[in-house]
Amino acid sequence: MKALIVDDSQLARQELKHLLKHFSHVHIIGEAENAEQALTLIEEKQPQLLFLDIQMPDKDGFELLEELIDVPEVIFTTAFDQYAMQAFDHNALDYLQKPIKEERLSLALERASEKIRLREEKESKVKPLGLSSQVFVKDGEQCWFVSLANVRMMEIMGSYTRIFFNNQQPMIPRSLNYMESRLDPEVFFRANRQQIINLKYIDRIEPWFSGTLKLYLKGGEEVEVSRRQSIRFREIMSF
Repeated sequence: MKALIVDDSQLARQELKHLLKHFSHVHIIGEAENAEQALTLIEEKQPQLLFLDIQMPDKDGFELLEELIDVPEVIFTTAFDQYAMQAFDHNALDYLQKPIKEERLSLALERASEKIRLREEKESKVKPLGLSSQVFVKDGEQCWFVSLANVRMMEIMGSYTRIFFNNQQPMIPRSLNYMESRLDPEVFFRANRQQIINLKYIDRIEPWFSGTLKLYLKGGEEVEVSRRQSIRFREIMSF
Protein backbone atom coordinates (compact mmCIF):
# COMPACT_ATOMS: atom_id res chain seq x y z
CA MET A 1 0.00 0.00 0.00
CA LYS A 2 1.28 3.45 -0.92
CA ALA A 3 0.72 5.62 2.16
CA LEU A 4 1.05 9.33 2.92
CA ILE A 5 1.32 10.75 6.46
CA VAL A 6 -0.26 14.16 7.09
CA ASP A 7 0.37 15.62 10.56
CA ASP A 8 1.66 18.99 11.75
CA SER A 9 3.66 17.32 14.54
CA GLN A 10 7.07 16.04 13.45
CA LEU A 11 7.21 13.83 16.54
CA ALA A 12 3.85 12.26 15.71
CA ARG A 13 5.01 11.56 12.14
CA GLN A 14 8.21 9.94 13.42
CA GLU A 15 6.32 7.77 15.91
CA LEU A 16 3.90 6.59 13.23
CA LYS A 17 6.73 5.82 10.79
CA HIS A 18 8.45 3.80 13.54
CA LEU A 19 5.26 1.75 14.07
CA LEU A 20 4.80 1.22 10.34
CA LYS A 21 8.24 -0.38 10.05
CA HIS A 22 6.61 -3.52 11.45
CA PHE A 23 4.29 -3.70 8.41
CA SER A 24 6.31 -4.53 5.30
CA HIS A 25 3.31 -4.17 2.96
CA VAL A 26 3.02 -0.44 3.75
CA HIS A 27 5.24 1.85 1.66
CA ILE A 28 5.42 5.44 2.94
CA ILE A 29 5.73 7.62 -0.15
CA GLY A 30 5.78 10.97 1.63
CA GLU A 31 4.76 13.11 4.57
CA ALA A 32 3.24 16.57 4.94
CA GLU A 33 2.87 18.94 7.87
CA ASN A 34 -0.13 20.89 6.53
CA ALA A 35 -3.02 20.62 4.08
CA GLU A 36 -1.36 22.55 1.25
CA GLN A 37 1.70 20.31 1.27
CA ALA A 38 -0.61 17.30 1.41
CA LEU A 39 -2.66 18.45 -1.60
CA THR A 40 0.49 18.78 -3.69
CA LEU A 41 1.83 15.37 -2.66
CA ILE A 42 -1.51 13.63 -3.18
CA GLU A 43 -1.73 15.01 -6.71
CA GLU A 44 1.87 14.05 -7.51
CA LYS A 45 2.13 10.64 -5.85
CA GLN A 46 -1.47 9.30 -5.87
CA PRO A 47 -1.37 7.50 -2.49
CA GLN A 48 -3.79 4.67 -1.78
CA LEU A 49 -3.93 5.44 1.94
CA LEU A 50 -3.81 8.62 4.05
CA PHE A 51 -2.86 8.76 7.70
CA LEU A 52 -4.52 12.09 8.47
CA ASP A 53 -4.39 14.32 11.55
CA ILE A 54 -7.43 16.50 12.18
CA GLN A 55 -6.25 19.61 14.01
CA MET A 56 -3.68 21.38 11.83
CA PRO A 57 -2.89 25.05 11.15
CA ASP A 58 -4.79 26.87 8.36
CA LYS A 59 -6.91 23.91 7.21
CA ASP A 60 -7.90 20.89 9.28
CA GLY A 61 -8.07 17.30 8.03
CA PHE A 62 -11.75 17.54 7.12
CA GLU A 63 -11.18 20.67 5.01
CA LEU A 64 -8.35 18.87 3.23
CA LEU A 65 -10.64 15.98 2.27
CA GLU A 66 -13.27 18.39 0.96
CA GLU A 67 -10.73 19.74 -1.55
CA LEU A 68 -9.86 16.32 -2.93
CA ILE A 69 -11.52 14.92 -6.01
CA ASP A 70 -10.22 11.35 -5.90
CA VAL A 71 -10.11 10.52 -2.18
CA PRO A 72 -7.79 7.70 -1.00
CA GLU A 73 -8.68 5.45 1.92
CA VAL A 74 -8.34 7.49 5.12
CA ILE A 75 -7.23 6.53 8.62
CA PHE A 76 -7.57 9.48 10.97
CA THR A 77 -4.88 9.85 13.63
CA THR A 78 -5.66 12.31 16.40
CA ALA A 79 -5.24 12.96 20.12
CA PHE A 80 -8.95 13.80 20.48
CA ASP A 81 -12.03 11.57 20.61
CA GLN A 82 -14.74 14.16 19.87
CA TYR A 83 -14.27 14.04 16.09
CA ALA A 84 -15.05 10.34 15.61
CA MET A 85 -18.61 10.78 14.29
CA GLN A 86 -17.52 13.54 11.91
CA ALA A 87 -14.64 11.36 10.71
CA PHE A 88 -16.94 8.49 9.77
CA ASP A 89 -19.27 10.98 8.06
CA HIS A 90 -16.25 11.58 5.79
CA ASN A 91 -16.09 7.82 5.06
CA ALA A 92 -13.05 7.25 7.25
CA LEU A 93 -11.69 3.72 7.20
CA ASP A 94 -10.66 3.98 10.87
CA TYR A 95 -10.09 6.46 13.68
CA LEU A 96 -6.95 5.99 15.77
CA GLN A 97 -6.30 7.98 18.92
CA LYS A 98 -2.77 9.00 19.85
CA PRO A 99 -0.66 7.47 21.24
CA ILE A 100 -1.38 4.86 18.57
CA LYS A 101 -1.13 1.24 19.66
CA GLU A 102 0.40 -1.30 17.31
CA GLU A 103 -2.54 -3.73 17.70
CA ARG A 104 -5.09 -1.08 16.65
CA LEU A 105 -2.87 0.01 13.79
CA SER A 106 -2.65 -3.59 12.61
CA LEU A 107 -6.46 -3.91 12.52
CA ALA A 108 -6.79 -0.64 10.61
CA LEU A 109 -4.21 -1.77 8.04
CA GLU A 110 -6.02 -5.06 7.54
CA ARG A 111 -9.19 -3.13 6.69
CA ALA A 112 -7.23 -0.83 4.39
CA SER A 113 -5.59 -3.74 2.54
CA GLU A 114 -8.94 -5.42 1.93
CA LYS A 115 -10.66 -2.20 0.85
CA ILE A 116 -7.87 -1.31 -1.59
CA ARG A 117 -7.79 -4.86 -2.96
CA LEU A 118 -11.54 -4.82 -3.63
CA ARG A 119 -11.32 -1.39 -5.25
CA GLU A 120 -8.51 -2.50 -7.58
CA GLU A 121 -10.36 -5.69 -8.52
CA LYS A 122 -13.49 -3.73 -9.34
CA GLU A 123 -11.60 -1.14 -11.41
CA SER A 124 -9.76 -3.84 -13.37
CA LYS A 125 -13.02 -5.52 -14.38
CA VAL A 126 -15.00 -2.45 -15.34
CA LYS A 127 -14.64 -1.19 -18.91
CA PRO A 128 -14.75 2.64 -19.18
CA LEU A 129 -17.87 4.08 -20.75
CA GLY A 130 -17.22 6.32 -23.76
CA LEU A 131 -19.19 8.19 -26.42
CA SER A 132 -20.37 4.99 -28.08
CA SER A 133 -21.82 3.62 -24.83
CA GLN A 134 -25.49 3.73 -23.89
CA VAL A 135 -26.81 3.71 -20.33
CA PHE A 136 -30.20 3.15 -18.72
CA VAL A 137 -31.40 6.08 -16.59
CA LYS A 138 -34.43 5.96 -14.28
CA ASP A 139 -35.78 8.90 -12.28
CA GLY A 140 -39.05 8.16 -10.51
CA GLU A 141 -41.49 6.82 -13.09
CA GLN A 142 -39.51 8.12 -16.06
CA CYS A 143 -36.90 6.05 -17.90
CA TRP A 144 -34.42 6.80 -20.68
CA PHE A 145 -31.89 4.80 -22.69
CA VAL A 146 -29.24 7.48 -23.18
CA SER A 147 -26.22 7.63 -25.45
CA LEU A 148 -23.30 9.12 -23.53
CA ALA A 149 -22.50 11.12 -26.66
CA ASN A 150 -25.58 13.19 -25.73
CA VAL A 151 -24.61 13.73 -22.08
CA ARG A 152 -22.95 17.12 -21.71
CA MET A 153 -22.59 17.30 -17.91
CA MET A 154 -23.07 15.47 -14.61
CA GLU A 155 -23.52 17.33 -11.33
CA ILE A 156 -23.61 16.15 -7.73
CA MET A 157 -26.82 16.80 -5.80
CA GLY A 158 -26.35 15.46 -2.28
CA SER A 159 -26.08 11.68 -2.60
CA TYR A 160 -27.49 11.82 -6.16
CA THR A 161 -26.02 12.79 -9.52
CA ARG A 162 -27.97 14.95 -11.98
CA ILE A 163 -27.39 14.06 -15.64
CA PHE A 164 -27.76 16.73 -18.34
CA PHE A 165 -28.73 15.48 -21.83
CA ASN A 166 -30.98 17.01 -24.50
CA ASN A 167 -33.62 18.91 -22.48
CA GLN A 168 -33.62 16.42 -19.60
CA GLN A 169 -32.01 16.60 -16.14
CA PRO A 170 -32.88 13.40 -14.27
CA MET A 171 -31.18 12.38 -11.02
CA ILE A 172 -29.83 8.92 -10.23
CA PRO A 173 -28.74 7.48 -6.83
CA ARG A 174 -25.03 7.34 -7.66
CA SER A 175 -22.13 9.41 -6.34
CA LEU A 176 -20.11 11.57 -8.69
CA ASN A 177 -16.97 9.64 -7.71
CA TYR A 178 -18.64 6.42 -8.87
CA MET A 179 -19.67 8.03 -12.15
CA GLU A 180 -16.12 9.29 -12.71
CA SER A 181 -14.73 5.78 -12.12
CA ARG A 182 -16.97 4.41 -14.91
CA LEU A 183 -16.36 7.12 -17.52
CA ASP A 184 -13.64 7.39 -20.15
CA PRO A 185 -11.28 10.18 -18.91
CA GLU A 186 -10.44 11.13 -22.50
CA VAL A 187 -14.07 12.20 -22.97
CA PHE A 188 -15.36 13.18 -19.54
CA PHE A 189 -13.42 15.64 -17.36
CA ARG A 190 -13.86 16.28 -13.62
CA ALA A 191 -14.00 20.08 -13.55
CA ASN A 192 -14.43 20.41 -9.79
CA ARG A 193 -15.86 18.55 -6.80
CA GLN A 194 -19.43 19.05 -8.08
CA GLN A 195 -19.29 18.58 -11.86
CA ILE A 196 -18.06 16.33 -14.66
CA ILE A 197 -18.27 17.65 -18.22
CA ASN A 198 -18.20 16.10 -21.67
CA LEU A 199 -15.25 17.76 -23.41
CA LYS A 200 -17.09 17.59 -26.74
CA TYR A 201 -19.68 20.07 -25.44
CA ILE A 202 -17.30 22.92 -24.60
CA ASP A 203 -18.35 25.98 -26.58
CA ARG A 204 -15.76 28.43 -25.27
CA ILE A 205 -13.22 28.92 -22.48
CA GLU A 206 -12.40 32.07 -20.51
CA PRO A 207 -9.67 32.80 -17.96
CA TRP A 208 -11.21 33.16 -14.49
CA PHE A 209 -10.06 34.17 -11.03
CA SER A 210 -6.64 33.19 -9.61
CA GLY A 211 -5.54 31.28 -12.70
CA THR A 212 -8.70 29.19 -12.96
CA LEU A 213 -10.86 28.69 -16.04
CA LYS A 214 -14.55 29.09 -16.82
CA LEU A 215 -16.12 26.78 -19.39
CA TYR A 216 -19.26 27.57 -21.37
CA LEU A 217 -21.09 24.49 -22.62
CA LYS A 218 -23.22 24.25 -25.75
CA GLY A 219 -26.29 23.61 -23.59
CA GLY A 220 -25.87 26.99 -21.88
CA GLU A 221 -24.29 25.76 -18.65
CA GLU A 222 -21.37 27.67 -17.12
CA VAL A 223 -18.77 25.64 -15.22
CA GLU A 224 -16.01 27.06 -13.04
CA VAL A 225 -12.98 24.75 -13.06
CA SER A 226 -11.14 24.43 -9.75
CA ARG A 227 -7.59 25.73 -9.49
CA ARG A 228 -5.97 22.30 -9.51
CA GLN A 229 -8.21 20.98 -12.27
CA SER A 230 -7.53 24.11 -14.34
CA ILE A 231 -3.84 23.18 -14.30
CA ARG A 232 -4.71 19.62 -15.32
CA PHE A 233 -7.09 20.84 -18.05
CA ARG A 234 -4.35 22.97 -19.61
CA GLU A 235 -1.95 20.01 -19.52
CA ILE A 236 -4.47 17.68 -21.17
CA MET A 237 -5.68 20.08 -23.85
CA SER A 238 -2.36 21.70 -24.81
CA PHE A 239 -0.08 20.58 -27.66
